[in-house]
Amino acid sequence: MSPEFWRGRRVLITGVTGFKGSWLAMLLTSMGAKVSGLALPPPTEPSLFASARLGDVVDWVDGNLLDLARVTDVIQAKKPEVIFHLGAQALVRLSYEQPVLTFATNVMGTVHVLEAVRSSPATRAVVVVTSDKCYEDRPLAPAYQEDDPLGGHDPYATSKACAELVTTAYRRSFFATGGPSVVTVRAGNVIGGGDWARDRIVPDVVSALAARRAAMIRNPDAVRPWQHVLDPLVGYAKLAEALCQLRGRVRTAWNFGPELESMKRVSCLAGTICKVWGGGAAWERHAGNHPHETATLRIDSRRAKTELGWAPRLSYGTAVEWTAGWYRDVFEGADARARTRNQLDAYAELAA
Repeated sequence: MSPEFWRGRRVLITGVTGFKGSWLAMLLTSMGAKVSGLALPPPTEPSLFASARLGDVVDWVDGNLLDLARVTDVIQAKKPEVIFHLGAQALVRLSYEQPVLTFATNVMGTVHVLEAVRSSPATRAVVVVTSDKCYEDRPLAPAYQEDDPLGGHDPYATSKACAELVTTAYRRSFFATGGPSVVTVRAGNVIGGGDWARDRIVPDVVSALAARRAAMIRNPDAVRPWQHVLDPLVGYAKLAEALCQLRGRVRTAWNFGPELESMKRVSCLAGTICKVWGGGAAWERHAGNHPHETATLRIDSRRAKTELGWAPRLSYGTAVEWTAGWYRDVFEGADARARTRNQLDAYAELAA
């Protein structure tokens, strides 16, 4: 990332009150960017947005992506040069419970952002964040590449594939000969301090361990590409820089995943967190019937490595250590903002 590029740059983040949105806001404001946000109030209590006091440094506007007029008004008022569209219903299990909300938010929310961008001459780059789950579910396939077929089994995965198609349609129909560069990005399963969403492995495990009980794991044999949240976010930022500097000469879809050694079973992640936590922490298999989830996810990030010069900086072990350590320290009374900033500084030293 280039601090010179981001210093004073007007940025809008949809979903800024969520886990990834909060980390991205802290990252960009640390570089001197002028960050605005469009999002509903924080979706969890506690939340990283609140505990890190991001309202002090982010111009957050309370707004629903399903309200086209609101989205348009905010984008016209803030005049962002770069937009990161992270706003979404991001939980697989909730997508089974509320499929209509999931499709509405993830598909029409994307439509509304891109429609509003059509009347935003200040905007030069739009990064639409989808998911590694947007690919057609092929458990025995090698790591997914950006040109592999889109699909999905559950409502969440399919809604993200739809968001990919929406973005492609808007790019070809309205931005092919002018306006901003518009791309999609697909990250692995991100972990990091400050995620409090229910039915996610890290919040479920650390909440159980903090309460001195065993963590219950529903799909311990599922394989996922685990990565610290800062690795893909830095990739998104590097891509936005390239979009502004090389318009029309940047590919339209990008994977930002970890190295192969970070593709581990859920049981391995839970066990590593327990080991870092200490004190006899343990996990157990959650018996019962659970909704279908993809058994194995692997994504190939060679495009980002060769064409952007991006690479994940944190190993699997370091990512888990930083994550578990963040929660342990915050549960013991550490300031969430200071703890998050310390990890940002440590990451910057690694990158340098």
